Formats: sequence, C-alpha cells, structure tokens
Amino acid sequence: MLEKLGNPEQKLAPVIHVAGTNGKGSVTQYIRAALEASGKRVHTYTSPHLVRFHERIRIARHNGVSMLITEAQLVQVLEEVEKVNAGDPMTFFEITTAAAFLAFSRTPADAVVLEVGLGGRLDATNLIDKPAVTVITPVSIDHVGFLGPELKGIAAEKAGILKPGVVGVIGPQDPAALAVIEARANEIGAPLVLHGRDWNVIPSPIEPDKFSVKVPALTYERLAVPGMLGPHQLVNAGLAVTAVDQLKGFNVGHGALNEAIRDTKWPARLQKLEGGRMMKNLNNRDELWLDGAHNPGAAAALAEQLKLWDAKDKHTLVLIVGMLDTKDAENFFRPLAPYAKAVITMPVPGHEASIAPKDLAKMATNAGMKSKAAKTLPEALEYAARETEKAPPGRVLVCGSLYIAGHVLEMDGRNAG
Repeated sequence: MLEKLGNPEQKLAPVIHVAGTNGKGSVTQYIRAALEASGKRVHTYTSPHLVRFHERIRIARHNGVSMLITEAQLVQVLEEVEKVNAGDPMTFFEITTAAAFLAFSRTPADAVVLEVGLGGRLDATNLIDKPAVTVITPVSIDHVGFLGPELKGIAAEKAGILKPGVVGVIGPQDPAALAVIEARANEIGAPLVLHGRDWNVIPSPIEPDKFSVKVPALTYERLAVPGMLGPHQLVNAGLAVTAVDQLKGFNVGHGALNEAIRDTKWPARLQKLEGGRMMKNLNNRDELWLDGAHNPGAAAALAEQLKLWDAKDKHTLVLIVGMLDTKDAENFFRPLAPYAKAVITMPVPGHEASIAPKDLAKMATNAGMKSKAAKTLPEALEYAARETEKAPPGRVLVCGSLYIAGHVLEMDGRNAG
C-alpha cells in the first residue's frame, strides 16, 4: 500500500523510532519536547489515543510547537489511503500508520518521533529502513496473545526495530531481555548505548529537585527533575536525553533538555484530576488520580510512587481498576497490594476483551487485596468514596488500562491532546 502511495515513509525527516513495553509514551514526549525547545520542527506518532483519534498524529508547524492533526488533514489522508487500498485486507493500525506517513511526508519537519504500536519486528512503523536512532524502553511481559508469554520472545520482537549501523539506545532491562537485544544487535551490526554501561541517571545528593544524566561523551548536570510524577520518570527522562544526545547534527543543548523534562506533561501518567465532573462522586477531602499502568512492569513502577506517598502522608489509597483479558491481572495487583486499602473493579467500556469485574475482583483477592466489583465508573467512584468516608483523606487512583484512562477523561469532560 505504501508503494501505491509513492512510499511516503521514504520521504520523512530523520526518524527517532521508539519501542519497549513501559515508558514509550513518556520517552517519546520528552524527545519531542526537547527537540521543539531547541527550535526544531517535529512530527510525532503515538498510540493509542485516549479521547480523540487526532491525539495520535502531531504535525510540525513552520514555527512553534507542533499541533494535533486537523480534522480536514486527517480526513484527506484517510480517504487517500482508503482509495489506494481498494478494499484489500488491512488492519486499523496499518491504515492509520500509512495515513500518518502520508501526512508527515507533506509537511516540512526536522525530525519525526515514531512510537511503535505493538512489538516492533512486525509493527507497521518498522518500515523505516534507516532511522536516525532507535530506542528501546524497559521490556516486560505484555500483549502475550500477540508477543508470547516469554520475556525472551517479547524482547526479540522489540529488538526487531534495531537497524544495521544505527545506534540503539537501550533502557534498563531484565538480564534475559538484554541478552536477546545484544545478540540481535551483534547479529546485524547495530551499535548499542546501554543503560548502566554507557548512560546513567545520577540523582543529586544535595538538591532533590535536580539530577544529572551521564551519556557516552559528557554529563548533563543539574537538570530539573521531571514534572511528571514517579521515580520511573527519572529513567524515562534520562533515556530521552541519551537518545537526543545520539542524534547527529541536532545540537540540542542543556537549556532545551531542562525545559522539556521540567515542563512535559502526558495525560494518564499519574495525572491528578481536579475540578472535573467525576469529583462529585467522591468525598470533599478525596483526591482523584489517573494512571495508564496496565501490566506487571508498569505496576511495579507505579508502586514506587505509592511507596513514596505512603511514607509522606496519611491518605487512604483506593484503586479503581479495569483490565483487558490480554493482561496478567493477578501479577499486576501484587506490587500494589501493600499500599491500597481496597480495589474496586469495573469493565473497560466498549471492549469485549474486558475482564468481567467479578473475575477481576477475584484476581485482586488472590493477590491479597480487599476487592469489590462495580458495573460503571460512577458506581466504582461511589464505592471508593465509602472506603474513604470514615478514614483519613482519600486518594482514589484509576488504572489498569489506557482505554479506562480515556473513558475517565471523556467522562470528566477533558481532552487529552
């Protein structure tokens, strides 16, 4: 289909290709923000969207920050792709990726930040022959129905984005995953910049709001800590800094990196929801938070922030969780169990693959958590409010699926772009 479209993927600005299990979205946004802060024009492709499809495609502007693709632009490229495809078998993601390539090829840019949809080796985005740099965030078990149940097999799929002669910047990895990534890199001749060997994050011992990132040739010192919450965001930011550092000819300085890390926000990444419609279902003292964590690795990262909260204040944590049946729900719950008073389960609206709330509640119980099933988000919030009514101030955290996150934002009357 891309050949019929004139191979738009071959007419793009230098591409930064990002794969991995956890942190892809945050790393992608840090990279985009750093390049834009240095004056570069940047196209960005991400998935899934939370509220509107347009969130997936950001188009560079001649001067200034990129914007979500307009309705007119989106309709035009989708109609062109549909016409060229002529009814041939094609997945939703393949069609939309082709449309994004077409849109990107028609607007001048200095860079394209391209996030893998699923896996890497067979992903539609992997038709970029020679990216400027590839990035692999931490790999863990996820999408087992597509990628298999073994970490080594999943890592092999992610390593499929590595290209001969192209630097691959690699985030922290389980040793089994790292061995697979290194073997693939050696096989094809892809030089790697590895976490712990070639780059590292160095928290400041005296300034809690600063950190440094050591990369192969230098150290970016006294960067502002990320505006996004969670200890894992230091690693995501460090990975993005290292990836930008490896881009030849871009010369993104300390100031642009600092601005990007400090100011970047990304919906459903430990996002506090204030003043929205959903708050009416909670008690006056309660807080409402949203996070897209949906696999055991992401839950472990989320648990690190819950641990910090637990040590800092006396809020009563209640989780509201909906998950798809492609996820390892019981092992998702385990790292969160020590910090939550209760879990309220709910369906993922509009998805047949949603785990039934009663079944999900049993999985939470098996992980050592008090649980209760709800039919809808408002009902789940009401149940959560009962748990916090006579306790210290409540902190209600909705997680388990990016689709749930999108549902919450839409119900709360918010856009995600």
